[in-house]
Amino acid sequence: MSTPATATVATAEDLLASAEWIAAAEAEPAPAGSRPAYVFRTTFALEELPLAAELSATAHGIYEAYLNGQRVGDHELAPGLTSYRKTLYVQRYDVRDILLLGSNELRLVLSDGWFRGRSGPSRVPDNFGTRTGVIASLALTEHTGTRHISTDRSWEVGVGEIIAADLMDGQTVDFRRSDRIRWQAATGYEDPLAIDRTRLAFSPAPPVRRIRQLSPTSVTRLKTGRQIVDFGQNLNGWVRLTQLGAEGTRITLSHGEALDQDGDLTMAHLAYTEYPDPEPLPTGQIDVVISRGNAADVFEPRHTTHGFRYVAVDGLDDDLAPDAITAVFVHSDLVATGDFVSSNERLNRLHEIAVASWHSNACDVPTDCPQRERWGYSGDYQIFVRSAAFLDDIEGFSRKWLRSLADDQRDDGCVTNVAPNTGIVKSPALPFSFDGSAGWGDACTIVPWQIYETYGDPAVLAETFDMMRRWVDYAAAVAATGRHDSRIARTAEPAPHERYLWDSGFHWGEWAEPDAVFDFFADKGIIATAYLVRSAEITSRSAAVLGHDHLAVSYADLAEHARDAWRTEFLGDDGRLSVESQANYVRGLAFGLIPEALRSPSTARLVELIREKDTHLSTGFLSTALLLPTLADNGELELAYELLFQRSEPSWMAMLDRGATTIWESWGGIDDDGNPHESLNHYSKGGVIRFLHDYVAGIRSDEPGYRRVTIAPRPGHDLTFARAHIDTRQGRVSSDWRMERDGRFHLSVAIPAGCSARVILPSGTHHDVGPGIHRITG
Repeated sequence: MSTPATATVATAEDLLASAEWIAAAEAEPAPAGSRPAYVFRTTFALEELPLAAELSATAHGIYEAYLNGQRVGDHELAPGLTSYRKTLYVQRYDVRDILLLGSNELRLVLSDGWFRGRSGPSRVPDNFGTRTGVIASLALTEHTGTRHISTDRSWEVGVGEIIAADLMDGQTVDFRRSDRIRWQAATGYEDPLAIDRTRLAFSPAPPVRRIRQLSPTSVTRLKTGRQIVDFGQNLNGWVRLTQLGAEGTRITLSHGEALDQDGDLTMAHLAYTEYPDPEPLPTGQIDVVISRGNAADVFEPRHTTHGFRYVAVDGLDDDLAPDAITAVFVHSDLVATGDFVSSNERLNRLHEIAVASWHSNACDVPTDCPQRERWGYSGDYQIFVRSAAFLDDIEGFSRKWLRSLADDQRDDGCVTNVAPNTGIVKSPALPFSFDGSAGWGDACTIVPWQIYETYGDPAVLAETFDMMRRWVDYAAAVAATGRHDSRIARTAEPAPHERYLWDSGFHWGEWAEPDAVFDFFADKGIIATAYLVRSAEITSRSAAVLGHDHLAVSYADLAEHARDAWRTEFLGDDGRLSVESQANYVRGLAFGLIPEALRSPSTARLVELIREKDTHLSTGFLSTALLLPTLADNGELELAYELLFQRSEPSWMAMLDRGATTIWESWGGIDDDGNPHESLNHYSKGGVIRFLHDYVAGIRSDEPGYRRVTIAPRPGHDLTFARAHIDTRQGRVSSDWRMERDGRFHLSVAIPAGCSARVILPSGTHHDVGPGIHRITG
């Protein structure tokens, strides 16, 4: 159990070199959702305290470490979600201050987590393996050298108070079992993945932590005896409960986002049906705690997470004291870098709920929603990444996720729509894989390029360049070899430009357009080809940054061919598209697909489509974040503001009017009758706040790392002031403007050392400035 060592460790693999993977003996695993957390323990003695002590650990599952009864570190959900087949992160903790002279006990608590717990819309378990395991080593630096207390088969294991734990289903704790563990010898861990220690690495991302706690805004007892706790905010995390009742009291905590017409918790809108089975799957999010009558006990289920605003409490006879329950907001501990505030409180509130929705979905990986699916959908992140990079330092967070995206890339270059990926998602009723969708797979180019532009470090491009190339080559190959059935029906022989028309394979397309009906088999070539252009351009630029000049030329040529194909197939001489929608015009303008000579008539047609909807948007998933910037860039700033402040559905302000505290998946997330629909915490539509940062406040980067910026506020609506800042790698860039009643415009700008800026006033006058604070009136 204890082995002497003097070598200095550096890599994650070296830190655990003396340790053995261990597990609990399971003749047959219990059904998913009812599996316990296993407690592993060992003891060791110290005659003197060491000079230093560091615990290194990781697991297939979720683990916590306890030394002498004290929890080690403040990381939650460690080791996090990765593509376990290729990468597994090791955590390090300084534990010297917890050690005691004499006897010491080290415990590890291990649950299913992402490794074998339920995951995704289908609630499928065992995605990475059927057994959990843990490995750890405590390095004690003493005067005579370093020795290690490492996991091996001398450790003991048993089931403690956590008798069931699943990330999606919930956690059950029976405090009566805390001191009644039946110990037995730990076994070796036979999972084939455990053999490959080259997977071990250190995460570039900040850990998941308990970020803040929220007190209830109300506690209401229903006629049924159930108590409904409202925290006033939708969030990701869990509750902390101190009022547990007498011994044997069984309290059930059900978590949800909405109430029904009777004021009771409802999760009906989160029920998912596995196509083609019509029966909805269980929604989960239910915790249970059984009291042992000890007033010092605190229930805080750290081996599960929930997306919720409301908690229904059953089984507690006494009225719940408001200070006995708090909601714990749990997400990656991102350093805040940017903020925005204006004279319009509704606009400020929109920014707040977008940030809350983003943070709810930044739990180790960027998820789509924190309650129903909790998957790292690539499309969601590429849509929001520009806004996220303004709000928070996401460099390490993104690099971690991009490694999973690269780990899961298929041999043919196809990028999965979800990362980390549990396997190729395929419906038995459909003849194709759900991976490789345009706008989703393109996250492998869009996200690293945004990270490079924000932080100025080309390392992220070097790390992802091979993935970019293989993805673009894959898309180009599919375009060259496949044709949509509708084109085959029109003509047997493809036109020359169709070699670069990406119209085959599976594509989500402009997902969730208002009033649109999704068709798996519809031709989505106008969307996919646009993304082929975009990704080929980014790959070309990345190649140039990395010094691969011949590849830069090659991918620029591919982008130009695909652009010509898009124009030939879809763009008329009058600037009209053959497949008309707001989304397609927005994408054509935003991606530079529509030539300069036709931008004016194309913009005019986009405006007509918006006015035909009574000045409402009808963009979907991929283009909504681009809508307002595209209008502003093409002479329609006033219309952009009209859409921003539109009060009726579909609109952002309609969400606010109906009580949204996070961004909804559907524009009608709460209908006119107060009924919930779809996820109420889906951050992608919150990408509208890019318009607030880039246009209302007017902060835009012109060179990677914000070394040169443009400050160009573009006031509109009834705004009389706005201010925003972003803390860049160079220092703080800020814009603070106000409009006097007489029309005078005052602007204060801060530019960090080593940077420069062009300041453009609403009047059109401009000033070139260097570092410092500049106050300009115009």
